[in-house]
Amino acid sequence: MAQIIDGKNMANQIHSELCKELSQFVAEGNPVPHLTAIIVGEDPASQKYVEKKTEACKEIGIRSRTIVLPESTTQAELLDVIDQQNKDESVNGVLVQLPVPAHIDERTVCNAIIAAKDVDGFNEINIGRLALDMNGIVPATPLGVKTLLERANIPTYGRNAVVVGRSKNVGLPLSILLHSDGSHATKGLDATVTICHRYTPAKELAKYCRQADIIVVAVGKPGLITKDMVKPGACVIDVGITRIQDETGKYKLVGDVDFDEVRQVAGHITPVPGGVGPMTVAMLMQNTILAAKKQAADRAN
Repeated sequence: MAQIIDGKNMANQIHSELCKELSQFVAEGNPVPHLTAIIVGEDPASQKYVEKKTEACKEIGIRSRTIVLPESTTQAELLDVIDQQNKDESVNGVLVQLPVPAHIDERTVCNAIIAAKDVDGFNEINIGRLALDMNGIVPATPLGVKTLLERANIPTYGRNAVVVGRSKNVGLPLSILLHSDGSHATKGLDATVTICHRYTPAKELAKYCRQADIIVVAVGKPGLITKDMVKPGACVIDVGITRIQDETGKYKLVGDVDFDEVRQVAGHITPVPGGVGPMTVAMLMQNTILAAKKQAADRAN
């Protein structure tokens, strides 16, 4: 049976470390970092995600504010709110909870948050700096997966890794972190990476996965990765999360991996929930403190 990588416990450890780091930062005379989260609409899942982020802020000692805008908010109105947060020197981090309503362009919104306050790491400048192996703010979920692999002592140097999913917020930046040079700014993991996606034929997906030492799947398709697709001893990281109704009529959260079956052959595996999710929140907190430190250094110069 695979060893379960407890993302929740790992995230709690990181929270404790960040709490000490923040206390030292404030003790040096710096203001308490402030994070603003913006939600458009009343999607229950989005509200729950932001609640988890604000709870983490409170636990660590970061000030936070949530701005809830109605579903009818226009793109121009949302951009105006973002601009206000960009200009507010007391605000160190800004995020817009995704997805946004269909009438609002997600890429325009992500790029509207200035790179220095873009704690989600979705601004084109931060993504570009990641691609060029330069210092910047790294997207929270990919950074959470990287940190999870490192802290679980999963070997990555020269290993075969398959990323299933090519989204600009998870799959793409994660593949960059996995393959980039560990001696450069982003401290990549030096793996050999194959990217699979919706147009990868099922037989080819299974073939690539069976060759992988590390599989990371992030597509939102329950049960996509099955036991026969996993090499014995491989590390399987499940980023997907979907709310489904079971045979009793109750709702539960599941990932993209057939957990009960795959854990019989994998060496390490993350659960859903309790795996990547808590690490994403922890990395968001880390990014907020990083942003505050960089802004303080810029002001000092």
